[in-house]
Amino acid sequence: MSEPPCHDGDGGPREACGLVGIFGHPRAAERVFYGLFALQHRGQESAGIAVRSSRGLTGHTGMGLACDIFTAAALAGLEGDAAIGHVRYSTTGSSNLRNAQPLLVDYARGQLAVGHNGNLVNAALLRKELEASGSIFQTTTDSEIIIQLMARPFNGSFEEVVANVMRRIQGAYSLAMLTPDALIGVRDPRGFRPLSLGSLDGAWILSSETCAFDLIGAQFIRDIEPGEIVVIDKRGPRSVRFGPAVRPARCIFEYVYFARPDSTIWGRTCHTVRKQLGRQLAAEHPAKADLVVAVPDSGSSAALGFSEASGIPFEFAYIRNHYVGRTFIAPSQVDRDLKVRVKLNVMPAVVKDKRMVIVDDSIIRGTTTLGRIAELKRAGAREVHMRVSSPPTRFPCFYGVDFPSPDQLVAARMPISDIQRFLRADSLGYLSLEGMTAACGGGDGFCRACYDGVYPIPPEELVAKECMERQRSDAVQAPALPAGPDGKAARTPRRGNPVRPSFSTQPREQR
Repeated sequence: MSEPPCHDGDGGPREACGLVGIFGHPRAAERVFYGLFALQHRGQESAGIAVRSSRGLTGHTGMGLACDIFTAAALAGLEGDAAIGHVRYSTTGSSNLRNAQPLLVDYARGQLAVGHNGNLVNAALLRKELEASGSIFQTTTDSEIIIQLMARPFNGSFEEVVANVMRRIQGAYSLAMLTPDALIGVRDPRGFRPLSLGSLDGAWILSSETCAFDLIGAQFIRDIEPGEIVVIDKRGPRSVRFGPAVRPARCIFEYVYFARPDSTIWGRTCHTVRKQLGRQLAAEHPAKADLVVAVPDSGSSAALGFSEASGIPFEFAYIRNHYVGRTFIAPSQVDRDLKVRVKLNVMPAVVKDKRMVIVDDSIIRGTTTLGRIAELKRAGAREVHMRVSSPPTRFPCFYGVDFPSPDQLVAARMPISDIQRFLRADSLGYLSLEGMTAACGGGDGFCRACYDGVYPIPPEELVAKECMERQRSDAVQAPALPAGPDGKAARTPRRGNPVRPSFSTQPREQR
């Protein structure tokens, strides 16, 4: 799903956010804008840029795509030599302008702008604690908790304040922060989300992905390490550690889907990794077929790998409409088949009387995949064999991926044999957990919770994305978990124990 809009109709995984920062460039906002353009796949709900000038920090945010928000006039008003930018998909807090980032505040220590990629698993508890002690929140995103904690009384340098706050929050976070004096990059101790350091003509760059460096002509220097704070000021970058080393939990879905194919994440190019996922998939689930096709553009790299390993020719069976926006039409206004055809159209001349292997990176609800297979068969395909370059997605994510609750995940509701019948595929094969991990480099340094239910950091409360929208007069409470076989309430998931797909992540009133 390197092009996430293709999966809108499927209720598919929504993208993480994207961060760009630059310090020491005379056209900082312009360079950040181009960086955001490269990272647009990570979030299309809103975008923003905060810049440092002689007047202090100023910013501009808006709803929609970066290219629509940052007109020539908007960029002309963002003069300065340091800036941070953010593209957002909401994983905590609703999609509205007040939640757009970077969040820009003026507090006792001065001005501060913050952009956040990830999710805090103790956000509701921290917010309840802060509100009880007098904090007044202006947004419903967990990212504001970081700012509120920064504003608490603490004797120490700015770096010590940041380190102290990082020890309070739990979960997944890569941060870009801007003050009148410095650009700061932070990565959580387990390194769920990527963040890299680069350079450009004497300036220093931060980015969620290296594809942003490529676009603006910057040179990749290194990854920000898990548990590291990098402070960049007029003296250059310096590093501060804020906690002991722990077992890493890099989100394996960055390799499977999130990151652009041309980005290098944790030392490996995503296109290369995805081709290896396809090769492994061909070894585990071979098929007798005439052609291998991909769902553009999400399965393209894996389909190439499948084709190379199997010897079955790769072909283009779909034509993608690149001029379709995410929200061009309401789901209630068209039927499922029309929604499928609006974005991808099958070429009958290619598929007629052929046995097809169709490769995609994941199946979430399954409704869009059902439409894709139906379209191929209507176009004359003799057989359609579905192959998925990741394991079945059975568990929700609490670390920055807006996966639906388990009752909306088709693999949490039925076995693979039933999914095949539901999709009306001639065969269905998912990549194994072991095969996926090996293709991504092996080892135990990945978070795979959406596949195996083992959460590296158990969420303190099983809350929905919009839990902070509730009226503040009501105490933030964890949703009631279903009773177990013994009639007792289920427990919050513990480290290393799979969470079975029976609980609801929605507030009680929304079930």
